[in-house]
Amino acid sequence: MPDTYLKRILQAQVYDVAQETPVEPARSLSRRLENQVLLKREDLQPVFSFKIRGAYNKMVKLTEAQKDRGVITASAGNHAQGVALGATGLGITAIIVMPKTTPEIKVASVRAFGGQVVLHGDTFDEAYQHAKHLEGLKGYTFVHPYDDPDVIAGQGTVGMEIMRQHGGPLEAIFIPVGGGGLIAGVACYIKYLRPEIKIVGVEPKDSACLHAALEADERVVLDQVSLFADGVAVKQIGEETFRLARQFVDEVITVTTDEICAAIKDVFDDTRSICEPAGALSVAGLKKYVEREQMQGQSLMAITSGANVNFDRLRHIAERAELGEKREALFAVTIPERPGSFLQFCDSLGKRNITEFNYRYAEDQEAHVFVGVQTSGASGETQEIHDALEAKGYAVTDLTNNEMAKLHVRYMVGGHGPSNDGNGVPNEVLFRFEFPERPGALLQFLIKLGAKWNISLFHYRNHGAAYGRVVVGLQVPDSQRDVLIQYFNELGYRHWDETDNPAYGLFLR
Repeated sequence: MPDTYLKRILQAQVYDVAQETPVEPARSLSRRLENQVLLKREDLQPVFSFKIRGAYNKMVKLTEAQKDRGVITASAGNHAQGVALGATGLGITAIIVMPKTTPEIKVASVRAFGGQVVLHGDTFDEAYQHAKHLEGLKGYTFVHPYDDPDVIAGQGTVGMEIMRQHGGPLEAIFIPVGGGGLIAGVACYIKYLRPEIKIVGVEPKDSACLHAALEADERVVLDQVSLFADGVAVKQIGEETFRLARQFVDEVITVTTDEICAAIKDVFDDTRSICEPAGALSVAGLKKYVEREQMQGQSLMAITSGANVNFDRLRHIAERAELGEKREALFAVTIPERPGSFLQFCDSLGKRNITEFNYRYAEDQEAHVFVGVQTSGASGETQEIHDALEAKGYAVTDLTNNEMAKLHVRYMVGGHGPSNDGNGVPNEVLFRFEFPERPGALLQFLIKLGAKWNISLFHYRNHGAAYGRVVVGLQVPDSQRDVLIQYFNELGYRHWDETDNPAYGLFLR
């Protein structure tokens, strides 16, 4: 019942280590969306995340015997830092099991706060299983990152502060969801005092464990989760957090990687602070909600939950932010291969700013160009550009939502594979792969790929994300295609057949 959690939240002991973070207006985003957008700045905590609240509230309530034996937890980073800092303050030994894919900034922070780090597995779930094994082996007390009443109550103090800091009208609060501790705690408090306020969870499309559970009306285990927003990369929502979410969460919105990157930029534009991907989830969901509802003049709040992001990941975030904001459109355009055709094509675009232009001579009659065009973000603008170019006689393919084009082809435009018949490299097929990124991961991928078939094309780019992304061309006779598919399925890597992708056909085949 919410009143039980209300008491727990009111009695939570968090302020020995946590701060009461401000609620700040996002003025630029408010003007753009024509609604009052407020940010609850949990990224300003001493560990740059709300997780310190629940971790400390759990540990401060331990018995002396439990404190003497030490604590253990599993975390992708933010909960780990909260446990490490809180345990150090309480004089408790803390063992932190973290996935090997955890950003180095989080690993270094845990060690700096006094935690003993054990790196294990590629996902949170693998780290969690190892931590539970060590718990039974060594007698540590496990500090769950989300599925524990004391942890949930600690996170619920965020909702208590929101009610104290903002007494006016509030349409909805947008909350990032991983295991569900934050949304469960905040929802219990808010719904008890202000049931009219909507509680909206936000998850990445490829890590949406709460969304899947609500649809199935039971907890489900996702086959895989994307690690881009590593702070919410959880395969299954918590048992207690799901029980509470079913009662008090109004809906869950899912967002894409590009939309998360755009939200990181939005927060930076208003605060000059950089959220981690999980920390900006709520803003991405808020924007999607406003667009869907076509609302104006409402007050909306987003909890910016964390700011622990590797600096080298910012390159990837910046590249994808414009796409997420719908401020860049990508096209493949066929133009005549003759003097003056570039000038004529650019003139067809008018005064629009060209963000990217890639070209390589391929044949005498036609040229294929990869072009990025800056847009205002207005709905339907990309289609308008597409239609305007077609009306001028150009063959146009919209690549704005083509994942292979965005991740690989734009960096590879440079000519087609040679052949005697003009159809490219003989027997070439193209596949895209993802694998957990860590030192030696690319070498391990190549070892697993083996030498059964000749590699005819290869592109890999390290952009600081938790997953490495590779596109590979292989020469495989038709008679061996079924063997190839079976072999790739046995490798265990996520993969996609891109042989028929139009970007490949236009620029690389």
